[in-house]
Amino acid sequence: MKVLGINGSARRDGNTAILIRTVFGELERAGIETELIQLGGKPLRGCTACYQCFEKKNKRCAVAGDALNGIIEKMLEADGIILGSPTYFTDVTAEMKALIDRVGMVSVANGALLKHKVAGAVVSVRRGGATHAFDTLNHFLHYGQMFLVGASYWNMAFGRNIGEVEGDEEGMRNKRVLGENMAFLLQKLHAS
Repeated sequence: MKVLGINGSARRDGNTAILIRTVFGELERAGIETELIQLGGKPLRGCTACYQCFEKKNKRCAVAGDALNGIIEKMLEADGIILGSPTYFTDVTAEMKALIDRVGMVSVANGALLKHKVAGAVVSVRRGGATHAFDTLNHFLHYGQMFLVGASYWNMAFGRNIGEVEGDEEGMRNKRVLGENMAFLLQKLHAS
């Protein structure tokens, strides 16, 4: 089993990556393989509404020249997906939104490609707006017919400077619970 984490932050290895890796710690303890993709330094443009994905139905986005099709391939191979984003003006980053829009279109065009994947979302935030960003991520996961995994509270943690989220004791504990719950569900689904 494998879980793919996608860090939507422009800062590689920042607070959002710390949160995803905290979830990964619990998954790895349960023997589940993990992989982290960081969108920082990999500019993604938004969907161009060309609808070629609906015409070709080849599990690919027609917009070439960026990392998206490689990310789609990794999402298809994974049993679970974690999306993470910092909060930018009460929502996800532009790169994460581009990923959501384009992967979402390719998925719908190809008959719900991500259906039945185990999924969760994490959000880092300096002060406010995280609930909206969390909703954006969860709406995509829900629309994709994935199994959303809950935790002990909303999956957000507070911190601005890199590493500050680790001082949010409740937020970090919540990510460990998310990892435990993802591992539990993945093991149950793969036991049959």
